[in-house]
Amino acid sequence: MGKLYFLGGENIAKRDAKDVNVAAFRDAGGAPNVLAFSWARASFDKTYKRRKRLISYFRSLGADSVNFSEYSDSPDEISTHLASADLVYLTGGQVGVLAARARSKGLDKFLRGYSGVIVGRSAGAMVMGKLCFVTNRYSGRRKVVGGFGMVDFSIKAHYHASQDALLKRFFGNERVYAVPHGSALVYNLESGLLTSVGEVFVFVKGEKAVFSEAAGQ
Repeated sequence: MGKLYFLGGENIAKRDAKDVNVAAFRDAGGAPNVLAFSWARASFDKTYKRRKRLISYFRSLGADSVNFSEYSDSPDEISTHLASADLVYLTGGQVGVLAARARSKGLDKFLRGYSGVIVGRSAGAMVMGKLCFVTNRYSGRRKVVGGFGMVDFSIKAHYHASQDALLKRFFGNERVYAVPHGSALVYNLESGLLTSVGEVFVFVKGEKAVFSEAAGQ
């Protein structure tokens, strides 16, 4: 069952969004082959401790295998890896870094054609949307850049109510789903149905509301 999980954020050491991952694993068959892309950090996320923690976590949830696609992989190698994966996991980090690297390898196109389950955490969630709200870590400047366009709406991860004015200012009339840490918005690729795990908010033409599954918005 093809689904996109837009996870607002998770501390992997604390496993504080376990319910989201359990649901994603269930949708991916219960014992999925997981393919992770840890491309969103400027220095790359190759530390043994960080990867071991993620592997241990996913194994405890029932993953049959957990593999990582390296930035050095060719587009053909990435395509081959994706073909054998039941669940794709995009880690957090810097949206701009992830977007640029993914486009340079054609990953954005591969993901748009992928029919399995994709979990995007933080930056990984935002980059799958229409537009991304990013803050330069050095200058503090904020801007909106294009995402992969896998859906026709945008995502703000790590949402907090203190960001309301900024979201209204930068996104204007765009539909934006604001997802707090630990919550997730879930998009069914076949039906287009939206559901959530935890509380999610939606901004439509600058007006904020609590996301309602009954209303589908």
